[in-house]
Amino acid sequence: MNTLSPKTKGKPSWLRRRLPTGADYEKVRAIIQKGRLHTVCQEAACPNQFECFSSHTATFLIMGSRCTRNCRFCNIQSSPALPIPDPGEPARVAEAVMQMKLRYVVITSVTRDDLPDGGAGHFAETIFEIRARRPSVRIEVLIPDFLGDTVALRRVLEARPDVLNHNIETVPRLYSQVRPQADYQRSLALLKAVSVLRPSIASKSGLMLGLGERTAEVLQTLEDLYHCGVRLLTIGQYLQPSIDHLPVQRYVPPEEFDKLRKAVLAMGFEEVACGPFVRSSYHAREMYCKTPVAK
Repeated sequence: MNTLSPKTKGKPSWLRRRLPTGADYEKVRAIIQKGRLHTVCQEAACPNQFECFSSHTATFLIMGSRCTRNCRFCNIQSSPALPIPDPGEPARVAEAVMQMKLRYVVITSVTRDDLPDGGAGHFAETIFEIRARRPSVRIEVLIPDFLGDTVALRRVLEARPDVLNHNIETVPRLYSQVRPQADYQRSLALLKAVSVLRPSIASKSGLMLGLGERTAEVLQTLEDLYHCGVRLLTIGQYLQPSIDHLPVQRYVPPEEFDKLRKAVLAMGFEEVACGPFVRSSYHAREMYCKTPVAK
């Protein structure tokens, strides 16, 4: 995981894969399009979207497809002025969950620093609408930092999601380059508050590799997350969405991800998805089912 000084050229063989398509993929895509919904799978150009759609899985992106922040790694477009969230969206998401017959759903959003509660109320309403239609479904939310607003966080937690995910994304030294409008300590504080306010809700976070981080920095970040109560982790390879985004400093080989997974579990984490193609909601249901709270 040490940084490489020369620029990497081309993707290695382990990052090449065939993209599955077919009737199931098209069915999910049609449901999303008909419901006038967004998915992070599409907006962020996730490499797993074909696999997930074909498995009747999607991560819903609420409150629009534009973000008030401009992180250098993210493919979602930024805009300083955004419309008020659509009040009918939570019900449409819930209807799509019904049509897709999901047992596990992931809800995320763009960052809405323009809203007084950062969109926390919209998250809560979406959870309520889903539970009203499909009480047995497990719900994971992947939230922004709400600018550190604990009241906003409480509002989401009171809606009782099964998993609360907030990605740390990278090591603290790289924050000014990778996510200049975020704050490492603020994100840690939010994650710690989850375990304090609602210990029955599983706390989750995620990290990207390949941005120039050092091995010791990664291990320290993982220790920080563990001490803040995080027990579920995703660790994947950063892929440059366009020439306007940060370049990849290093492609981490699969065997290094395997070693890191063993190190993470040895630290005491309950479960980790660790590999080149792993993203925040990759195999989310499988991860949750392995936790004590799911049993």
